[in-house]
Amino acid sequence: MSKRIISADNIALFLIIPCKFYFIMPIAPGTILISPPTIDDTNFEEVVIFITEHNEKGAMGFVINKLFARPLNALEEFKQSIAFPLYDGGPVDQKHLFFVHQRPDLIEGGTAIRDNIYFGGNFKQALTHLNKKIILQNDIKIFIGYCGWDYGQLEEEITEGSWMVVDAKTAIVFSIETTMLWKELYNSVL
Repeated sequence: MSKRIISADNIALFLIIPCKFYFIMPIAPGTILISPPTIDDTNFEEVVIFITEHNEKGAMGFVINKLFARPLNALEEFKQSIAFPLYDGGPVDQKHLFFVHQRPDLIEGGTAIRDNIYFGGNFKQALTHLNKKIILQNDIKIFIGYCGWDYGQLEEEITEGSWMVVDAKTAIVFSIETTMLWKELYNSVL
């Protein structure tokens, strides 16, 4: 009868490989990420990110569950607009607004992401429809800033456990109630 020697290396390999395999899924526009509870960056504690671009230049996405401190009409340029919630999209380029929507019938020029979700487009059209209350919170999310990764950086961060890829319906992107979103998604992957 042969004896099997179990070393610390074998145990670590057994414990780590299944986790890495679980978190590595193809990243594409429309992917949803969540931060693990162990993340060591206050910018990304309990965040849910919707990826809008992933290509040879890198990746771009938006935090969909963290409200910005002020509404749209609190910004000088949009003081004539209605009070509409803004989201803190991420730490990159917080001087500009970005948006995703599901109303290509009313907003021209957006880039199709997935499941009738579009990134960007004619913001003047979006504002007009917002102010007339034709477009509502469940149709559009407006962000200040975004999250960005260089080519291969996001995959590396996923492999090391900094992000978890979640298999979730993209309808959560336009969820108005976002306070429990991270917790619900995290519990769904346990």
